Parts: sequence; structure tokens; C-alpha cells
Amino acid sequence: MNQMANASKLLDELNERSREVFRRVVESYLETGDPVGSRTLTRGLSENVSAATIRNVMQDLEYLGLLDSPHVSAGRVPTENGLRLFVDGLLEVNDLQVKDREMIDATVGANTPDVQTALDRVGAALSGVTQGASLVLAPKHEAPIKHIEFVGLGADRALVVLVFADGHVENRVFTPPPGYTPSAMREATNFINALIDGKTLTDIRRDITAQISKRRQEIDKLSSDMVESGLAIWDDEDEHHERLIVRGRSNLLHSDAAAEELDLIKTLFDDLERKRDIAEFLELTEEGEGVRIFIGSENKLFSLSGSSLVVSPYMNSDRKIVGAVGIIGPTRLNYGRIVPIVDYTAQLVGKLIADRS
Repeated sequence: MNQMANASKLLDELNERSREVFRRVVESYLETGDPVGSRTLTRGLSENVSAATIRNVMQDLEYLGLLDSPHVSAGRVPTENGLRLFVDGLLEVNDLQVKDREMIDATVGANTPDVQTALDRVGAALSGVTQGASLVLAPKHEAPIKHIEFVGLGADRALVVLVFADGHVENRVFTPPPGYTPSAMREATNFINALIDGKTLTDIRRDITAQISKRRQEIDKLSSDMVESGLAIWDDEDEHHERLIVRGRSNLLHSDAAAEELDLIKTLFDDLERKRDIAEFLELTEEGEGVRIFIGSENKLFSLSGSSLVVSPYMNSDRKIVGAVGIIGPTRLNYGRIVPIVDYTAQLVGKLIADRS
């Protein structure tokens, strides 16, 4: 809200000519990626003014920090502050195109076997429609658990299997405590299943330490270590990696990209590969419903690459935010087209999650 108010105030301080020059510079840059010169602008302005007059206006806008000159006499490009002002005060969001909606709708059909597959298809369609890299943060599976089983796979490998009340099954390989025995594994299985009582995995993880301490005489240390290490695997960073679906990285590579732009894209790829602090991706959306746009350094997840992120949360049937969808790419995104695409996709995924919960 403060950003919108600041944008409105600054736009009010610009006269009509400055506002039009600024808007046309940004729109041309977003379309072509090239600096915009004064002679180019004189051909499209609503009033007949000289190139010299336009240059003076552009110098004023540069002084305000809204435009920048990448090279001497090479025209102007918007700064990050300029792009923010444009997005908050001048951006015209287009209606969702029918062909874009149909392409996204086609990914979520009745024959989709499970939510994870559906979200993977949504991510692929989103990157295909926008020609950017799509990010889909899948929800954690929070159905009540029906049964947990520990299975030995060898001296230093074991499997923990979770069977949910809705029939969903997940399993993870983990390192059991040294010297574990089949009897310790059976004891751990019996102990934890006695505590389940229709709880979700989050509930169990929250209660388990207290229960082990409280009922220490009922379970030996080896079995308690088995329980704790088996459940801890769901807090491992790999679980977060599995939740973030990234599609369309290759869309960001263009043969005509400048060397410095390719370096930024490489940095972005490195960030996406690490997928660190994925929880922050969801935090970006927690200030309310709807699409949010993060430009360049505003984007704390991928700020080093100078990328823009257009992201929207989606909710479950209880109106709780459980995930997010977004598009990431260079700051020269077609925001007016991408915003309604991301918004529609988030609503579609929310309905998918609610229908299948």
C-alpha cells in the first residue's frame, strides 16, 4: 500500500508530457529490451515536440532515478525504481486471453492421477504460455495419518512409510541409529502408531518429543532414536526441494542475450538449483491474496540475478494459504499479460487442491 501511495504521489508530480515520455520508454523497453532514444519517441507522442525537448524530459526523469543511460548517447532504459513506479501506477493489466486459459485448463483434467502430477503439468503449461520459468510450490500433504511403518533395508539404511487416511502413501529412506535391531524397529513402529489417533504429520512431529520424554519407560533409547530420526527426514531440505517445481529454465536463454545478462541468468539457475529457503517463497505471498510483483533487488530469493518474480498464493478449502505459483524471469517481463495468467493459475490450483482434499 505504501508503494502504491508513493507511486501515485510521484506520478502526480510529473506533468502530462513527462508521464507520457516515461510510460512510452518503459513500454518500449519491455517490448524490445533495447534503450529508447529521443528520436524514436518523437514519432509516437500525442503532441508534436522536438527531439531536444524529449531529451530534456528524459534527463529530468533520469535525475529522478526513473531512467538510466546504459551507454553514452544510446537512449534510456527504466531503472528498478522506474519499473516499480510503472507497475504500481501505470501498468494496464490485460484480460486473460482465451488461448492461454484453454492451455492451462487442459493440464488439469479428470484423468490426472494425483495432485503432484497435476501441479507438474500446471508448471509446464505456465512456462509454455509465458515463455518464462515457472515456479509451483506444492502443498504439504496434511491429511491425518493412518499408519507409520519402519522397515530395515541394511546395516545403515531404513525406510519410513507413511500411510495417510485418504489412501496417499509416502516413504523416505533414512539413516537409522547405529546398532538398530529388528525388535527396536518393531517397538518404534508400535509406539508411534499408538500415538497417531488421526493426527497429521505436523501434529505428530510437534508432540513426539514430549511423548517420548513422558513415556520414557515404555520405549528404550534405540527405539526412541529410531522414531525421531525417521520423522526428522520429513524436515530435511530435500523435502522442500520436492515441493518446489521449476519448469522452463531454457526459456530464459536467448541467443541474442548480452554476456552480462547470461551471467545473471546463470546466477538465477544456481539459485533455483539450490532452492534454499523455500519457505521464504511462500512468505512473499503472506501479505494478502492476489498477485504480487517483485522487481530486481526487491526479490529477496533471487536478488543477485536481478530477476523479477510475479507470484500469487493459492488456498485450500479452509481458505488457508498452502502454496504459490509464479513466473520468474528478467525484469523485462510483459507484466500486463503475465499478471492475469498467474492470477488465474493460482485460482485454478486452489480449486484443484480444495476439490481433492
